[in-house]
Amino acid sequence: MLKMEPAATEATEFFERTRARLNFDVPPGLVDPNIIPKSGDQGTDRMLEIIAREQPVRPAAVLIPVVDHPQPTVLLTQRSAHLHEHAGQIAFPGGKIDPHDRTPADAALREAGEEIGLAPALIEPSGYLDLYLTFSGYRILPTVARVRPDYQLVLCEAEVADAFEVPLAFLMDAQNHALHSRDWKGIERKYYAIPFGERYIWGVTAGILRNLYERIYQG
Repeated sequence: MLKMEPAATEATEFFERTRARLNFDVPPGLVDPNIIPKSGDQGTDRMLEIIAREQPVRPAAVLIPVVDHPQPTVLLTQRSAHLHEHAGQIAFPGGKIDPHDRTPADAALREAGEEIGLAPALIEPSGYLDLYLTFSGYRILPTVARVRPDYQLVLCEAEVADAFEVPLAFLMDAQNHALHSRDWKGIERKYYAIPFGERYIWGVTAGILRNLYERIYQG
């Protein structure tokens, strides 16, 4: 993988923390339907148990591209408005893990290339976050990665309407994490939202960002 020199103190600290706290061990729950990761929220955990019984296992991978500016940012996408699932929502580059993908990280890099044209040569993966389960049965394994700031994107307009950067410091500030609740089949489950100007980051994306905060900056 590409090796890069740290840009500045804030970026250096973040990437040092990711290297110390993350690894590339693939959790067995990515493909084993009998393993249901716990979220810490009783309602969400109950929901995930029901989904695991009703839905087939759907392994997926996303890339968390942390751009190596002096004050690092996270590169996010906005999904196209015409998509059948999660239209117009803020997301990470990513998708289903294909049989030819050697690892979940390879799948995340492939999807980033297909969706936004992010060149693999500019990406240095740091490790995996915790497995994240969704309403639709996807089991998402996020790859945190360092991205050189001199990238040029080519968006796949069929899937992505826009790509933009958000300061990592903003996303990692717990005061910006709003906790909401929603009823699902009579079960109350909680979810995070992180509003940023005109952008509304919520659901899976906000949940993964919250997990990034907890893994890297807490404990």
